[in-house]
Amino acid sequence: MPRTVLVTGASAGVGRAVAREFGRRGERVGLVARGRTGLRAAAAELHEMGVEAVVAPADMADDTAVRAAADHVESLLGPIDVWVNVAFTSVFAPFTEIAPDEFRRVTEVSYLGYVNGTREALARMKPRGTGTIVQVGSALGTRSIPLQSAYCGAKHAVNGFTSSVRTELLHEKSRVRITVVQLPAVNTPQFSWTLSRLPRHPQPVPPIYQPEVAARAIVFAADHPRRKQYYVGSSTLLTILGEKVAAGLLDRYLARTGYDAQQTGRPVPADRPHNLWHPLDGDDEDARDHGAHGVFDDRAREGSAQAWWSRHARAAGPVLALALGAAAVGARRRAGRTTAGDIAGRRSRWSG
Repeated sequence: MPRTVLVTGASAGVGRAVAREFGRRGERVGLVARGRTGLRAAAAELHEMGVEAVVAPADMADDTAVRAAADHVESLLGPIDVWVNVAFTSVFAPFTEIAPDEFRRVTEVSYLGYVNGTREALARMKPRGTGTIVQVGSALGTRSIPLQSAYCGAKHAVNGFTSSVRTELLHEKSRVRITVVQLPAVNTPQFSWTLSRLPRHPQPVPPIYQPEVAARAIVFAADHPRRKQYYVGSSTLLTILGEKVAAGLLDRYLARTGYDAQQTGRPVPADRPHNLWHPLDGDDEDARDHGAHGVFDDRAREGSAQAWWSRHARAAGPVLALALGAAAVGARRRAGRTTAGDIAGRRSRWSG
């Protein structure tokens, strides 16, 4: 039976790809974001698949608007079974060049937006005793990098907040589940519409993955929520492991390379349009649908072996163990044959 899924940030980027991935499975999808043009385009894609989709424009920083959006989705699609928090905004600049109201805005959307979404999801799921919340995180929520202090701070906060909520649900013996999917650099429109004070066009730190890679992992996490976080991309795993064992070394490495790694060679005007305060895919005559992909298609990877392993480790583990066991038995047998041959050779030499 189709579930009702609410996806925030569904007008573009990873959220848009997630909405499509759920749509391919025949789920009913509630689409929440600020940009009405992108939301309408996302709904049209789902309708073409024969999927029920509802547009619910809302700024995730506004808890009242989030509640109204959730009410609207449930009134048309039924009780929300899965809630996916994706929506965020950011600023590319050194910390000292980010104004207080800009830093606050990033925090309100990228952290408190998750808090608002989680609150509304739990208000609906806990009385029913069922449901799943997926927090879309980032490797930058464990290992911060320069020029994204507000975003990194928000992603760290999401991890801490989610762990606290998880323990409360365990204490209550609730069947509502909450999980986190940590993403790598993804080819989304954010690098073309995020407020930037960098001299050159922002870019994700390579390696770069397509939004569909993230979407597949997020949908899988919704089906198989677990305490252990899902990591997408080997770069995510290595970044998180590196922070655990060599944080000081990473500090020095990022101080040296982190500025250039986040910029292309193409200059951008200081007054380029951005979406910090208002969506660039709103209702005005200049609005356009930005879709899921950014401008780095020629460099983005279509798959991730590590993400596959993260999804299938439980099933693949016994197979790997059997394979390793068989290899060990084979090695012992070969060793045994060699030893027997050596003994026979020695006996032959002794008898000679």
